Amino acid sequence: MLIFPDKRRIYYFRSVEEKQKWVTAIQNATGQSNVHDFYVMGQSLGNGRYAQVLRASHKISGMDCAIKVIHKKHLSFTDIVLVRREIDVMKMCNHPNIIRLYDIFENHEFIYIVMELLKGGNFYNYLNDRNFTISERRAKQIAHDLATSIYFLHNFGIAHRDLKPENIMMTDTSDEATIKLVDFGLARPFAPAESCADPLGTLCYVAPEILT
Repeated sequence: MLIFPDKRRIYYFRSVEEKQKWVTAIQNATGQSNVHDFYVMGQSLGNGRYAQVLRASHKISGMDCAIKVIHKKHLSFTDIVLVRREIDVMKMCNHPNIIRLYDIFENHEFIYIVMELLKGGNFYNYLNDRNFTISERRAKQIAHDLATSIYFLHNFGIAHRDLKPENIMMTDTSDEATIKLVDFGLARPFAPAESCADPLGTLCYVAPEILT
């Protein structure tokens, strides 16, 4: 069945093979694709309020990745705006210290955000595993990488608005793992002369001027 704004058309075929050829041709003509045609989904990496993150691999290249599966039924209008904004921001980001966006799929039930797989947990746990003690050289490197990622965003007029150790991920569990800035759900672009006083962020880390 093809559903148009003012009508529906049902097509019948003599065989499953013939049907599949037409389905494939129509998908190609309309730009439609299914996430399961490209990726094999595996174990769960975590759950959020309205999303689940799954480990996955690309069927052809074998590349490992993470897929954030968002159930649209659970989204409020505000949530939808934040998800769309997060996707828009990630599309712009091509920086070694910002998580990479690989692909996006959507159907009437779910939004699938295909991202770089980060295996090292978040920065808070990285510090906790080391009793919050790292060398000055390592601290300097992390501070530099984080600063350059924020500078990259600011050059595009984007404010993250929820910077905290839990939103910095590590590529692996080694001492020299690379940091990656993640979670752009509260990020937004700003015009050159625009300001913002929205009370957003995580209470424990928010700037004093936001609290006041």
